[in-house]
Amino acid sequence: MLKRQQLRQEAFNVRAFLISLAAIAIVTIVFVFLLPDDIDDYGLLSLIPALFLIGYIFFTKRILEALTLAALLCFAMADKSAFLSGFSSALLDVMMSEDMAWLIIVCGLMGSIIVLIEKSGASAAFGRWISKKAKTRTGTLAWTWILGIVMFIDDYLSALTVASCMRESTDDKKVSREMLAFLVDSTAAPVCMIIPISTWGIFVAKLLEINNVSAEGEGMSFFIKTIPFNFYAWFALLIPLLVVLGKFPLLGKMKRAEERVLNGGPVAPPKSEKIDIQADADAAKGATPRIINFIIPIAILILVTLLTDLDIQLGVLVTLASMFVLYIGQHIMTAEEFADYIVEGLKNMVMPLLLMVLAFLFSYGADKINFTENMIDAVAPLLSPLWLPVVVFLVLTATEFIMGTNWGMYIIALPIVVPLAQEVGANTVLSVAAVLAAGVFGSHICFYSDATVLSSAASGCENFEHATSQLPYGPVAVVLSAIAFIVSALVLS
Repeated sequence: MLKRQQLRQEAFNVRAFLISLAAIAIVTIVFVFLLPDDIDDYGLLSLIPALFLIGYIFFTKRILEALTLAALLCFAMADKSAFLSGFSSALLDVMMSEDMAWLIIVCGLMGSIIVLIEKSGASAAFGRWISKKAKTRTGTLAWTWILGIVMFIDDYLSALTVASCMRESTDDKKVSREMLAFLVDSTAAPVCMIIPISTWGIFVAKLLEINNVSAEGEGMSFFIKTIPFNFYAWFALLIPLLVVLGKFPLLGKMKRAEERVLNGGPVAPPKSEKIDIQADADAAKGATPRIINFIIPIAILILVTLLTDLDIQLGVLVTLASMFVLYIGQHIMTAEEFADYIVEGLKNMVMPLLLMVLAFLFSYGADKINFTENMIDAVAPLLSPLWLPVVVFLVLTATEFIMGTNWGMYIIALPIVVPLAQEVGANTVLSVAAVLAAGVFGSHICFYSDATVLSSAASGCENFEHATSQLPYGPVAVVLSAIAFIVSALVLS
């Protein structure tokens, strides 16, 4: 019966993909004749690719195809009949960008570090140590949340490290992979926006200086002022902790996932093996599990990253060099095996990286049709000092749910929102905090944001299942944050 349902779903997905391609071809012809020549005149028409993207994902549960087709739709609107040429050029630009090169190097080699830790037996040793410390299911989940807080330097580092550390323990305690991914994702970007010594904090501080929001050298001071008002980050951290402690209910698919595992079902949902970066990462034959082989590489990774102005790429390279000396010196593996495991880790990251490439491509296309700017412009005439922060927050959470660019959105939105806040007399710190909070939401909840993809990959949880199982908690945090922004605007006015 289950097999028949899967075949039926796959047949439906193929038909949906072919129909969508045909529809895009027809729509492109319509766009050539009916759309304004000037992209600045598109207004709310720039919502079309976004609405298509969300609809396609929910109907087919296929994110790769959805991103590809939505990107094509963006270029059809931007380049009309030359959309294939525009799509091809954009793909080349994305792949050659410094951001993508950094992403491939850092995430790819983090995949190698994870495989090496597994093959050395260090992950198993850490899992046993955690099992001794956390003898209950709740204790194991609490440790997962705590580790997420400790890994505050970078959201990528947090997602990949915490999930690989805790998987064995959570599996042993019959925790669903959906729950593990939820905790990992919820402590990735949010904690980076609450603790200033992070890649997010450094980036935002510099961006504030570039946009003259603060004086040169004062960007970090201004960023620190926004931390108490980054309400989404606070609620995104608090709600999972309450779930772990049983003070907040399991909702929707998360409840069903936990029931599945507790009733003897598999810890991972179907098709998780496609994105799982640890699917075949059993310890090498003869490897003696030693927790020191886990602690030393992770400590080096954190220390080098901290001591080099948060250069995580250098941290990863130094960590790999130290692991070579540590593991070869103990005869855990040969030099040839070490090299093979590095390649295996790189291979394991192909699917997550492909998802992120397509997400970047869609974002590139959406930027060409001024998606974010048009959404802000649509509500700008309605803004007042009281309502600006909450409206900015809600509009940008909507755009980030679709785009998931977080840092990219900051680059676009801050130069628009800050002058707008100054013009209407809104509190600038609160308005900037609203923009930053929306970016955290995008990183956390968008189905194909980098943090969501890496959390699902490292946790061994199918991406759509992770995204939809944690989805109900996002709106709860958004509503609470919106109320907090309104109250803060009243108090600070």
